[in-house]
Amino acid sequence: MRLKKNTNKYKMPIKRKIIRIVCFSYIVIFSLFIFLFYGPIESFKEFWITSAMTTINHRYLATMLYSHKYINKVLAKNSIIEVSETSDPSKIKFRHYTSSIYKNKYEKEILDRKNDALYKVINIDGKGYHGYLVAIYDPSRISIATTAYLGKRGESILTVSKREKAIIAMNAGGFYDPDWNSNGAIPHGTVISNGKVVSDYMDANMGGGFIGFTKDNKLILGKISKDEAINKGYRDAIEFGPYLIVNGKRSFIKGNGGWGIAPRTAIGQREDGIVLFLVINGRLANSIGADMIDLTDIMENYGAINAANLDGGSSSELVIDNKIINTPVAGGENGLRNMPTFWIVR
Repeated sequence: MRLKKNTNKYKMPIKRKIIRIVCFSYIVIFSLFIFLFYGPIESFKEFWITSAMTTINHRYLATMLYSHKYINKVLAKNSIIEVSETSDPSKIKFRHYTSSIYKNKYEKEILDRKNDALYKVINIDGKGYHGYLVAIYDPSRISIATTAYLGKRGESILTVSKREKAIIAMNAGGFYDPDWNSNGAIPHGTVISNGKVVSDYMDANMGGGFIGFTKDNKLILGKISKDEAINKGYRDAIEFGPYLIVNGKRSFIKGNGGWGIAPRTAIGQREDGIVLFLVINGRLANSIGADMIDLTDIMENYGAINAANLDGGSSSELVIDNKIINTPVAGGENGLRNMPTFWIVR
């Protein structure tokens, strides 16, 4: 008699298979975590620490993993030394171009516009980031707008843009954020609107200097007092930083500048008076973000002789004709957050 082969091989229960897969996944993830955060790749650890420590809400992402001694060591390797000058307004000489001969591709992108348009949007692409540069040809239209509830609560950029009938709106300065639960009510530093101080709040965490336009529409950067700012003729200004370029001179940036890689916002002005609004997407799969070197390079390439970093991270927002242009990551409605100050173009 022929015996049948036993084909009933031992089969592992599905539950045990799932447990093994989960355990293996945990081991892989944990090993990768240890390798990245405590392994030999110093650049990753520096990126992580500087990116976390320059936020208000997420410093714990660094402090829960590393000692204060190590964090300070990393920050010391990544720093920025600003140009110790105040912008010289005589260097800005407004002009109207009649020639179509351009120095380079950046010059062509800025100056080649249709029918004397008020502004032009230029796509910015770099290593690991994508963003938008807006060239504004009439700086007299630029001013500071604030939340209607200054000192009580902030407003979204769309709300302010619609109320102010703005063609363009971009986030401006930082704001007081106690216990990481701010509603965007209180701007850091002094805010000047239409030649008057409308807010004046200082705290130990606030750095930077004045970034603003004088009554003759020149962007002036200066670490001066509130009274000096008024005497210098600032019509619209906030306090923030760091300064990237002053009087055509670049700040000295060590490592990534100590600000990490994140969504970024910056403002600058060319020698011919054209103003540059810059917003870089970040914390996205197709755009991680930019550091201070990236911002400085972009502003320098496009001819800015004065340029400064503005509030970034979750605050980086750009609106044109009441439409959100960039990809904000604050997590609120449309990715927006409530803030106190904005640069607008009426």
